Amino acid sequence: MTRRKKTRSLADKVQIRTGRRKDYKKWRHENPDQVTSSTRYTRKKHQQRKLQAARKLARQEAGPSIAIHPEREGQDPGQGGKDD
Repeated sequence: MTRRKKTRSLADKVQIRTGRRKDYKKWRHENPDQVTSSTRYTRKKHQQRKLQAARKLARQEAGPSIAIHPEREGQDPGQGGKDD
């Protein structure tokens, strides 16, 4: 008897009718309310998003501050720039 390969894929674990992958895909499409992500996957993605946000914030704070429109600082916002 051959050993089955270890997998985290839910499609390989679910035995519906013939146990084939396309049967699982069809069942999943017909029953979206019964299909949810695993808690392990959800925690992992939540952690990844937190890390990504922290890295982005660190990059923004570490970058140099630049004046985007330094020539317009003294003018009223209602008046146009020098191109008007």
